[in-house]
Amino acid sequence: MLDKAVQAAIRPLLVRAARGLCQLGVSADALTWTGFVLGLGAAAAIATGGFLTGLCLLLLSRLMDGLDGAVARATQPTDRGGFLDITLDFVFYASIPLAFAVVNPAANALAAAVLLASFIGTGSSFLAFAIVAEKRRLHSLAFPDKSFYFLGGLTEATETLIAFVAMCLWPQWFAPIAYGFAALCAVTTALRIGWGYTSFR
Repeated sequence: MLDKAVQAAIRPLLVRAARGLCQLGVSADALTWTGFVLGLGAAAAIATGGFLTGLCLLLLSRLMDGLDGAVARATQPTDRGGFLDITLDFVFYASIPLAFAVVNPAANALAAAVLLASFIGTGSSFLAFAIVAEKRRLHSLAFPDKSFYFLGGLTEATETLIAFVAMCLWPQWFAPIAYGFAALCAVTTALRIGWGYTSFR
């Protein structure tokens, strides 16, 4: 829901940073892998109780996730880069709820499982829509710079990041935050199913 506005607001900063990185010879794929490693580091820190460390690594990870696309657009976007970006993002998103389940199974395991199940709904509806949209040569007007059709929703990357930040700042409230965000993800999944059903007649 917020991704388009956030991306428009930070795009000038990302473009300037991308120019500097390109001059240094830093590739988009290198940034994607760096962001992924930082994301897994965040999950590892959270799983061992280092919530603030995990938060810092998580934010750095998402910064790399924004920069890789900017560098790709400043050089030459590739299908390999688009595939790598979305695949590693989904693994990262799954690692954070899992980390909270590991650090406190008794309090967090069920909520983490519910949240991960909701991620399957949002992820599968997102990717299934993109596959059919590509088959029909449809293009996203909201996110024209993406490697494939980006279908929006109530819970996008920005909302997910906000939820993760809240979990790290208030880990004792992980379960209610996770249940609440899972409910929003369920709404997103239902909306996407409806959009797909009506769009692909």
